[in-house]
Amino acid sequence: MSDEFTYKTRGFFGRIPSEPHELTDRITPTRACIVLCHLGVLDAQAVEDWKLEIGGLVKTGLVLSLRELKSLPKRQFVSVHQCAGSPLAPDKPTRRVCNVSWAGVRLGDLLGMAGVDETARFVWSHGADSGEFGGIECGHYLKDLPLSRVGSDVLVAYEMNGAELIAENGFPLRLVVPGYYGTNSVKWLRKIELRSERAPSVFTTRWYNDLEADGSSRPVWGIAPQSIIVWPKPDSQLNRGGLVQVWGWAWGDANLMAVELSADEGATWQECRLERAAEWSWSKFVYDLFVPEGCTGLLSRARSRSGELQPVTGRRNAIYRVPISVL
Repeated sequence: MSDEFTYKTRGFFGRIPSEPHELTDRITPTRACIVLCHLGVLDAQAVEDWKLEIGGLVKTGLVLSLRELKSLPKRQFVSVHQCAGSPLAPDKPTRRVCNVSWAGVRLGDLLGMAGVDETARFVWSHGADSGEFGGIECGHYLKDLPLSRVGSDVLVAYEMNGAELIAENGFPLRLVVPGYYGTNSVKWLRKIELRSERAPSVFTTRWYNDLEADGSSRPVWGIAPQSIIVWPKPDSQLNRGGLVQVWGWAWGDANLMAVELSADEGATWQECRLERAAEWSWSKFVYDLFVPEGCTGLLSRARSRSGELQPVTGRRNAIYRVPISVL
């Protein structure tokens, strides 16, 4: 297949149709899902010619057509798909998120067919899209993830919400890494390469690395614990002393332990009822609140089983606040 592609849109493309209070469905309809493409939207029409190459530190290189991939055992799951935010402003929380049903072939099955060399440590994922972002010529979109992360739930996906992928979601083929931020789920997937070192892409070196307190950097891989309040929606007017069922969604790469709600700007926190959803899906939380006098906002925060808690500010998963007024 040629490296020459036509584009529906060149350059950065974004579509953010849903605010947190609009995410009332457990599975987000496709047209309500976030779409963010760094380099443009490919118009991949000749799908019969689309090939996926498996190479690098493998025992047998593979080149598989879309038809061959679809003939392999199909895996389906629901997972949160969240944007990590702008790589140019990584500390700004954006809450661009949705919950999606994906279907495709296990990456682990494909690597099993190819045979993994014992020196392999990372999976490089190559997209067909190329171009400029942030004033820098980027070449093809390239990301990586630890080989150890490839279990039964990393997919080479060709379906989203029970239908064929559409162009802006990576048609005809994309990677899906549940529990990882969306930047790692490469669209228009053309090549999987096993390597002993991390990829040299600007999207793994210059961008998508978080600065730690000790000055080191950490790749933007696993989704930090996070929550959003769906109801009440922002600027709701609530009756003082009235009973309101506050609810929302919580998620993260690590299993959640609890979600808490505050009606006094974080001075005190109350534990919510938290369902135990499927592993990669978001979980619904509920709290029955008697609206206190003087309340001006509701805050939610999630805590992982490892003890990680949503911070107040300064991170992409900072605590979510819904402004309200009390009558």
